[in-house]
Amino acid sequence: MTDTQNQPEINKGLDGVVADYTAISKVNPETNSLLYRGYPVQELAAKLPFEAVAYLLWNGEIPTDAQLADFTEQERSHRALDQHVKATLDALPVDCHPMDSVRTAVSLLGAQHPQAGDNSPSAELQKATTLFAQLPAVVAYEQRRRTAGGPTEPVAPRDDLDYAQNFLWMTFGEEADAAVVDAFRISMVLYAEHSFNASTFTARVITSTLSDLHSAVTGAIGALKGPLHGGANEAVMHTFDEIGIRPDESEEDAKARAKAWMERALAERKKVMGFGHRVYKHGDSRVPTMKKALDAMIEHFGRQEILGLYHGLEQAMDEAKAIKPNLDYPAGPTYHLMGFDTELFTPLFIAARITGWTAHIMEQRAANSLIRPLSAYNGPDERHL
Repeated sequence: MTDTQNQPEINKGLDGVVADYTAISKVNPETNSLLYRGYPVQELAAKLPFEAVAYLLWNGEIPTDAQLADFTEQERSHRALDQHVKATLDALPVDCHPMDSVRTAVSLLGAQHPQAGDNSPSAELQKATTLFAQLPAVVAYEQRRRTAGGPTEPVAPRDDLDYAQNFLWMTFGEEADAAVVDAFRISMVLYAEHSFNASTFTARVITSTLSDLHSAVTGAIGALKGPLHGGANEAVMHTFDEIGIRPDESEEDAKARAKAWMERALAERKKVMGFGHRVYKHGDSRVPTMKKALDAMIEHFGRQEILGLYHGLEQAMDEAKAIKPNLDYPAGPTYHLMGFDTELFTPLFIAARITGWTAHIMEQRAANSLIRPLSAYNGPDERHL
């Protein structure tokens, strides 16, 4: 083995390593607030449509009414499910994970994009806009074909509906109630961006090689598919399912069962997803906003047992470990109440995070340096045949 003296300090997982500057987002430690371009995300979620948040992430400022109208017109013109994408999705097994389907669709959309080889700022922004508009159709159709057991007819988009309204329309084929639309919009805003997380950093690494935007997004989807990064919102619902969801159960009875389940799980050292976050030391700043959206859905659908399960798990984890929920914890049951299949939760994350990913792709491109870290060798010393 090589001499370990004078070896550089190793930061496994790049923990604590500051890789670059970004003007897109940060967590403000003084207020424990996630900021998009300086704006607290809870304020954006309270006041802006998701289209305006996407514009902010890409352009650095909240759009004027005229700018938002122009951007909205562009987005609505690209909403339809591409027929080549539909045919490709139809050829995939209905039991493959929807993350595989979305990754494949993005790769195809990139291969046939008329500006595929153009990495200029204007072309990048156009590709980001079209992908932002196209992903709801992909995710919505993936749920519909899985429900149907195979190829079916997509629901055509409507240009009289905003992003959140249309997403739900294309998924379920009916107009969603205003409360549901608002909760969905809030979730999209909260999931949109989160600095140099694993999938975003993956996208920036790929971009740093001067590869194209769709390749970077495809790589980011691959990173998000890993359970140590994405999928926690799905895992939360799997936990609820394991405990058992009983729609007629009282909130208190559901809470007692969930608390007992968590206590056993922790005693058995079982990993329970939806709690803790490397970035936040005092709880995920996005949770209170998402929890209010969940509360609204529980009230809207009259499902108090979901609230009981939520509070039972949360209380047991807090008492045993003092670990707080992260965004995925309230988001999972919120999507469940809306009617999304559990396996579609992480693709919903993609539909939101495409805004942050592409903002970082464009930022990386604007001041690029190839990302190529060094390694410390710890194999055999030089030897010969």
